[in-house]
Amino acid sequence: MRHFSVAITSLTIFLSSLMFSLSAQANQPVWCDEALSEDEKVEAILSQLTLEEKVKLCAAQGKFTTPGVPRLGIPELWYSDGPHGVRAEINWNDWGYAKWRNDSVTAFPALTCLAASFDPDLAYLYGQSLGAEARYRKKDVILGPGVNIYRMPLNGRNFEYMGEDPYLASVMVQPYIRGVQENGVATCVKHYALNNQEIDRGHINVEVSERALREIYLPAFKAAADAGAWTFMGAYNQYKNQHCCHNEYLNKILKEEWAWDGAFITDWGGCHDTEQAVKNGLDLEMGTYTNGLTSESKFDYNHYYLADAFLQGLRNGKYSQEQLDDKARRIIRLLLRTNLNSHRPWGSLATGAHAKAAQKIAEGGMVLLQNKDNMLPIVKAPKRIAVIGENAIRNLMQGGGSSELKPKRVITPLQGIKERFPEAEIVFARAYDSGKAMYSNEGKPTHNLDSLHAEAVRAAAQSDIVIFVGGLNKNHKQDCEAADRYSYELPFNQPKLINDIAAVNENVVVVLMSGNAVETSWAPKVKAIVQAWYAGSEAGYAIASVLSGDVNPSGKLPFSFPKKLSDNGAISYGQLSYPGDGVKQVYMEDILVGYRWHDTKKIPAAYPFGYGLSYTTFNLSNARCDANTYASDGKIQLSIDIENTGSRDGAEVIQVYVSDVKSSVARPYQELKAFQKVFLKAGEKQTVSLTIPVSSFAFWDETSSSWNTEAGDYMLRVGNSSRQISANIRVKVKAE
Repeated sequence: MRHFSVAITSLTIFLSSLMFSLSAQANQPVWCDEALSEDEKVEAILSQLTLEEKVKLCAAQGKFTTPGVPRLGIPELWYSDGPHGVRAEINWNDWGYAKWRNDSVTAFPALTCLAASFDPDLAYLYGQSLGAEARYRKKDVILGPGVNIYRMPLNGRNFEYMGEDPYLASVMVQPYIRGVQENGVATCVKHYALNNQEIDRGHINVEVSERALREIYLPAFKAAADAGAWTFMGAYNQYKNQHCCHNEYLNKILKEEWAWDGAFITDWGGCHDTEQAVKNGLDLEMGTYTNGLTSESKFDYNHYYLADAFLQGLRNGKYSQEQLDDKARRIIRLLLRTNLNSHRPWGSLATGAHAKAAQKIAEGGMVLLQNKDNMLPIVKAPKRIAVIGENAIRNLMQGGGSSELKPKRVITPLQGIKERFPEAEIVFARAYDSGKAMYSNEGKPTHNLDSLHAEAVRAAAQSDIVIFVGGLNKNHKQDCEAADRYSYELPFNQPKLINDIAAVNENVVVVLMSGNAVETSWAPKVKAIVQAWYAGSEAGYAIASVLSGDVNPSGKLPFSFPKKLSDNGAISYGQLSYPGDGVKQVYMEDILVGYRWHDTKKIPAAYPFGYGLSYTTFNLSNARCDANTYASDGKIQLSIDIENTGSRDGAEVIQVYVSDVKSSVARPYQELKAFQKVFLKAGEKQTVSLTIPVSSFAFWDETSSSWNTEAGDYMLRVGNSSRQISANIRVKVKAE
């Protein structure tokens, strides 16, 4: 049998070589031969590579580039940070900016904002627009999107992710991937897996049950693999005492169980061992011998774990040709899909269309959290508006770590408000000073803080309306890579500012710009609250559109806002649960993440998952299913009538949660299994149908290591947030 296998392999190589030669004779490279399939092209190219050329494909040659094969005319691959936009050009061999004059881009809203839109069409628009900019900048791989789960509100990188619910993240990530990759640019889905904090991220060993891994932390990655993401990025942390960039268990799930055919890439500096890298599924090594962030290497790229050490191991028989060829095939496949794809478009950069897309996404994701006395919208501008708060003028694309951007323009909230209300006198007070955006150190204020505070209160007292623009920023220990937040409260004395302003003016609107939940005990003092996220280049216009009512807010929270930090499940179990003891941490809340924790433990959130108000009103009625009993492999067709009963056009998100009435294992009170955003004119009524696979009711059965959809009764809860349910429908799943 072995001799037969060798003969087949030899024949395959011969035929591949022949095809390559015939293509060359036709005066065109093999990758341009339309008669060949992708797999045939891969084998044809592979057969022409020397051992050394194959190895060179597996490790970087610069900060953001990996080699091609010059002898065959195969160009290098180019990478760029940017789940929210294409990062400014970085120097070849250090982390400094190259200071080019042609790398200014559109800054798109943070992924928390996209997730809050609950709108897959906007996710596709986002991906298309970002992919076009990456393509124009001649990038082959864009390092995003991020789909790590929002476990608790202190994680410095939560703003880069898609919230606390695996189903929401799964639905939103797929069109984003398709949109980017239609431009011939690979997405790099990150960070696989369990990278849910920045503290000790480079080494902390995460202990989590198999159920929680499968039900909470892997589904969005599985959805990304199913959508055909061309690359994945490993996480810095460890799982099962192996670093995730070369983790045997995680890579078996990805490449064998899910049959994913892409290339697996380290996060920068995430490789730690040649043998594990070779044997545990790592294909491309980036950033080794730096701390992944700031320190420059004194080593040559040949010292990478998958460079000379790998080559030497192949030559002395420690590693096999099959191990090398698997990596080379995946990288060649990536090359064929990107820079060897002669049909990919040319792309475009910082266009008017992209600015409109960024604004539309920002508007679609903004969440109206509170609106007492119908304070909003501001239909007619009063005589004097006080815009208070540093975030009204701050460039929130600076800082934050690898997602930092160099936008072509930044429309600040102050500018947007001024342009939208030209008839009003607009006065601005900075109110606080957080200092310059810093990556690894907190910024130092340059103003007298007491004077700023007093000036803000005076401006509030002398105005008809106050728009306080605050929240977090992307300084160290705010929403920023490499460190977590140090407090759940708003920083820079903002709670006192808000209370003092509300004491002298009853008409206060708070606009929160952040990628994380914040403590809101000050909320009863103000009339309205808008969660505006990090809204990108067009933030000011989007915020002004929502405040004025030009756009009716329709965003919904993609994560819960606990009343106090200890109400969060991960935090409630103490240090071993978060942030760990410096060596390991244990996910003690298990599957009860986010609203699953709040609902099951009956701990009310300040603002629950899926929550968001509107300037109009909606009525949900007549919810019904197409049957009462379903097979475990069946699909439920759920219909519901929705009517816009108010006076403004707007959108509502119908949400369907599922509860297992009686289960053999502990389960959350309810879990999101379907949603649909519906746009209705004032007075309009529609019937909306949603399809819910019964298989989505399954839990991960640790006794059989498989998904288990138990027979019995389930409750479908239909509403417009996790805590606002309009109808309960009981259905039965029959035994197989």
